[in-house]
Amino acid sequence: MEDFPGRNRGAKRQRDAVLAINGNINGIDLAVLEALAKESAVEALDPRTLKKLVLAFERRLKDNIAARLKYPNQPERFADSEIELHEELQKLKGLASAPELYPELVALNTVPSILNLLSHDNTDIAIDVVQLLQDLTDEDTVDENDEAARVLVDALVENNVLELLVQNLLRLSDSDPDEMAAVHGTLATVENLIEVKPAVAELVCEKTKLLKWLMSKIKVKEFDGNKQYASEILAILLQNSEANQKRLGQMNGVDVLLQAVAMYKSKDPKSPDEAEMLENLFNCLCGLLMPLENRDKFLKAEGVELMIIIMKQKKCAYGSAIRALDFAMTKYAPACERFVDVLGLKTAFSAFMGKVPVNKNEKKERYHEELEERIVSLIASLFGGIMRGSRRERLLSKFVENECEKIDRLMELYMRYSNRVKAETDRIDQLDLDDLEVTLFFSLQYSYGSFTLFYFHLQVFCYTFQMDEEEIYIRKLEAGLYTLQLIAVILGHLWCSEHPQMRGRIELLLKQQKLTKKDVKDILQEYHDNIGDMEGAEEKERSQAKIQKFISAFD
Repeated sequence: MEDFPGRNRGAKRQRDAVLAINGNINGIDLAVLEALAKESAVEALDPRTLKKLVLAFERRLKDNIAARLKYPNQPERFADSEIELHEELQKLKGLASAPELYPELVALNTVPSILNLLSHDNTDIAIDVVQLLQDLTDEDTVDENDEAARVLVDALVENNVLELLVQNLLRLSDSDPDEMAAVHGTLATVENLIEVKPAVAELVCEKTKLLKWLMSKIKVKEFDGNKQYASEILAILLQNSEANQKRLGQMNGVDVLLQAVAMYKSKDPKSPDEAEMLENLFNCLCGLLMPLENRDKFLKAEGVELMIIIMKQKKCAYGSAIRALDFAMTKYAPACERFVDVLGLKTAFSAFMGKVPVNKNEKKERYHEELEERIVSLIASLFGGIMRGSRRERLLSKFVENECEKIDRLMELYMRYSNRVKAETDRIDQLDLDDLEVTLFFSLQYSYGSFTLFYFHLQVFCYTFQMDEEEIYIRKLEAGLYTLQLIAVILGHLWCSEHPQMRGRIELLLKQQKLTKKDVKDILQEYHDNIGDMEGAEEKERSQAKIQKFISAFD
């Protein structure tokens, strides 16, 4: 099972502004355009200009509050003050072009005044604020002004931006185009805040009802852009946050997500955007399956059965279903046992043998590689979760049927991934050789008559070489080493079964490729030596003991 996938940054959208102008020349009133151009001509922003903008905004806000208090039941008496307030909020958007002034904005204590307008009785004013916050925190705006952005985001969070945004979100309607755009703007702002301050991902779930709102949006059967964005935001919130994963699990999130993906068990999405949403939903499901207690919920909700049905239908969600099963079964024996009990082996090994549907939306070669990696991981999970009994025998028997064709396939994959890893290792070795030549060249050129300088260059090279060991291993993993290691683990399980036909087939195939059992042992040894302790020292020791058993068996 791989790490929970990260998010798709390309899915962010911006609201389109539509201006309807009645005119008399080709339908356009040039006088109106000229007036708008003059109004939009913004004075170059500096601290002095910012203070003028803030003072004007505070004045219009004060006027609006006074008018509403004086004439609470006469909207026509405070309408003008709200138009003026709207205009001042539009002017504040210009600050997005000068993010270096964000600390000045915070120092002027304007943030509370702006945020309080998210609770304004006029939702149009609240929508203005949502648009303003989205512009001020936009990724492109803050990209080169990290420190200033953090100052603003910290001030926003301290002044309850998360609570106020979500409270406003709950009153917005999907039937109104402007409010629909504000929903999107709210989600975009939350995403922007998380980008600048990752802790916001847990804070917004802890302090607000955003998770509940996202769940309600995902439950809606009809597809729209906001449902897609809701699925993306949920995936972001679940990424790398065990607290959010557990929290959503307690909110019946597993059931909700299973129902959402079940809509696509026998049909494909109608558009690329809908296909992206479906992928987001599976990302959410995989993230949700990280905590053990949620895997139990997945099992009780018949998630294993649903994923097998999706695989059998061979629709767009085929590969995602394999991935979800892998997450569910990794180090969780009950899910592995259920998979065998509901006859999932036939479906899994059909995929293992390469009988997979063609996904027209994916590049064919990479799509098949990803499926191979997923199904190898799934089979390794099955072997790890089913250690004895009739289920184990049924799993092992798959590698004997049809004259050991599954072992032939396993060795085919072994050779392919072994060659890829070897090619990457050769590239790394060549890079190291080039680095050595360049470093020595530099040293000889600049060390003439200066022993100290030569010593400095030599030390830098040695330090770089030592630091690169981890990077080299990561590059080998990216080239397919992890899948190769899992294939070696599966071979270890087959060898330890002591089945003479399987052992004979493995030895024959190794000999045909001019390999020996030592080659498999070397891969297992590297895997053994690099098992981490993220799950605790005891789990690391248990995992290493299992691999050592395979290494010893190949002696």
